[in-house]
Formats: sequence, C-alpha cells, structure tokens
Amino acid sequence: MIFVHKGHGWVETMYGQIPFEYGDYIVIPRGTIYKIHFLTTQNRLLYIESFSPIEIPGRYRNQYGQMLEHAPFCERDFKLPKDLETHDEHGDFLVKIKKQGMIYPYVYATHPFDLVGWDGNHYPWAMSIFDFEPITGRVHLPPPIHQQFEAAGFVVCSFVPRLYDYHPKSIPAPYHHSNIDSDEILYYVDGDFMSRNNIQKGQLTLHPGGIPHGPHPGAIERSIGKTSTEELAVMIDPFKPMKITEVAMNMEVEDYYKSWLEAEIPVLA
Repeated sequence: MIFVHKGHGWVETMYGQIPFEYGDYIVIPRGTIYKIHFLTTQNRLLYIESFSPIEIPGRYRNQYGQMLEHAPFCERDFKLPKDLETHDEHGDFLVKIKKQGMIYPYVYATHPFDLVGWDGNHYPWAMSIFDFEPITGRVHLPPPIHQQFEAAGFVVCSFVPRLYDYHPKSIPAPYHHSNIDSDEILYYVDGDFMSRNNIQKGQLTLHPGGIPHGPHPGAIERSIGKTSTEELAVMIDPFKPMKITEVAMNMEVEDYYKSWLEAEIPVLA
C-alpha cells in the first residue's frame, strides 16, 4: 500500500493505469508488476508492505462482499484500473522482484504489460483519504471507528476532519490510554494535530504497546469548547512489536519522550 502525501501521477500495471494525487491510498496486490510515473518533482510517499492481503474490514461488508450502509466509504469511492495499454514488444525488460526482504533483478524477453485483457477479482485499486467519512458520537469513540484497512498483522486507520464529541460535558481530546494488543504508529499528514504539541507534517511517532500515552500537556484544556478538528493523519497499528532500523534511529527526535513533561522533574540522589 502506498499513501500519497505529496505529488501526483499514475501507476502503470498489467491491468491498466490508476491516476493518483495527494491523499490517495494505492493498494497493489502481491504479484502485480507496476511502475510509478510522477508528474511532479516534489513527491512524498508512505509505503506499507504486508505478507498478507490488505483488505477492507470485514465488519464493513455483508456476506456477499458488498459494502454495508454504515461503512465510512463505499464502492463508488474506489479508483479502478483503466485505459489498458497493451505492449507487443520484445527486448530486455528489467523487473525488480522483492522476496523475503531481498530485491532480485529479473529480465523479461517481452514487455511485462503485454496483455490483451484480464478478468477476475485480483487487481490494484486506489481510494482517497478525503472520501473516508468519519464516524462521530456524543462521547469519545475508540480508534476502531477510524479503521480503513486490515491485514493479518496490522490495521490502517485514517484520521480526517470531523466533528468533536458533542455531549455538553465532553472533553474532545482523547483520554490517556495504553495499547495492549498493538504498537501505535502515526504519520502526520496535514492540519492541526489536536492532541500533540510541535508536531510537523511528515513526522512519524511510535507509541509502543503497554506504555501509557495521551494528549500532550495543554491539549486537553485547548480542546474544551472546540467543535471540530482539521487534522489529517494515517495510523498503523501492528500486532507485533516494531523493530526500528538504524536509519530510523539516526532520524529520531531524541527528546520526544520528554514532551509530556510540563516542567523538568529533578532527579533525586
């Protein structure tokens, strides 16, 4: 899955072309050969790779696979492949295949998109985060209401502009909590991130499972009386603990874990 934070263009596949723009999720099934064409020079993509299919949550579908009326999006929101362009070409066509974490070069003697058509239910598709209709309530609702996709080892949620809780005594900022079954990764896309201080677009936060976390100091007070939020973010909740690469460690904001401290706490000898 690819989330488009900046840029636009199209994905070329053996099934046809899918145009994309800012805010699009592009779901590419395993085994699909694809090529990304950018029409812009400033591009930023969030990649999510999975060993299992990335699907629409089962609770949004009926027994026939059709979207239910309470789902936050529907089939009309899907961007499907179109403009199938066949290629009757011979030559050396390099395809890079990823297997078990390694990239392998593979050379085709004919163009990999040399198809006259296709049939079935295995194909890439896309959907805009702006077509996700938020579910709201009088009191704070838990994160599953934001879920947009699921896989065997994780879920993906979309935080979009929405009404705050509208009970007369509600506190819109989410309560402090511990994620017991998953880590929590948030990718900040745009807008005003209500529960965070000094977060920039394009940053990632990781809140490990079992460690209490919640709004930054002052965020709860700021939320009282507010009627809506304009935040835009992608949340990934993996069900196994995250392993951090050396590259990610070198990009860490080292004092982030201290950002919940309202003042420096003295260390007792």
